[in-house]
Amino acid sequence: MSEPHPSRAHRVGDKRTLFERLVELISPGPDSKDELIETLAEAEDRELIEPESRLMLEGVLRMADMTAGDVMVAAPRMDLLDIDSPYDELLGVVIDTGHSRFPVYEDHRENIIGILMAKDLLKLQRAPELNLRTLLRPTIFVPESKRLNELLRDFRSNRNHLAIVIDEFGKTAGLITIEDVLEEIVGEIEDEFDDDDAPTGIYTLADGSHRVAGDADIEAVNGFFGTELPEQDFDTIGGLIAHELGHVPRRGELAEIAGLRFSVMFTRAGAVRWFKVTRIPAATADH
Repeated sequence: MSEPHPSRAHRVGDKRTLFERLVELISPGPDSKDELIETLAEAEDRELIEPESRLMLEGVLRMADMTAGDVMVAAPRMDLLDIDSPYDELLGVVIDTGHSRFPVYEDHRENIIGILMAKDLLKLQRAPELNLRTLLRPTIFVPESKRLNELLRDFRSNRNHLAIVIDEFGKTAGLITIEDVLEEIVGEIEDEFDDDDAPTGIYTLADGSHRVAGDADIEAVNGFFGTELPEQDFDTIGGLIAHELGHVPRRGELAEIAGLRFSVMFTRAGAVRWFKVTRIPAATADH
């Protein structure tokens, strides 16, 4: 028995109307990336693709035009480790920041000599005789102009998750991780600091301080800490702190309001993800 005609087999599963097929034959396909994005939006409207799929496809298209310099963490906001720091100091930085990888420098911040995995630092606790240098992994350097789609391919092939971004003069401009690249495609990626069990976005840490989400409601913050932060002009604590500082908060910046000290722990996409909040001692607050 002969096989069905290929075109006939295709038509059997084709649910488009005759008019839609004619329009497709007459109308040319998208000639630009913007037109392609519009086509994806139309496909979503016609329920041919899911909204999440459209957003991911748009992310892939836009990522092709973005570079490492567009999404990197700028050098002044990088969390670095000093190779000559004592173990307790290194461990404190790891705990406070919560990263899994850290650039390590010697003498000055520009001289990055390797990448330390947080889990490798624990080996020093069990074997203090180890030399920290032996635990360092090679540093990958990329130019600011490196396109994100190329960088993602490199990350996958060399199994590195972090790269140092350098400017045209060879100086450190910032760092970028594979998570930064992927988030341009899939959006926000939940990390180990995200917890659905605390809907207010306020968490108590082991040292008695607190971790507060940047988008936590001011009403929730006031209720938790017993403060009277103004609620009429701002909805979130991140918005209030940005107003107090006069600019978008940067990692490591401090703000003191209503007896509370807010330290910026994490920022992403121009907004604060997490604050570390401690109460200002009464004697200090009175001065």
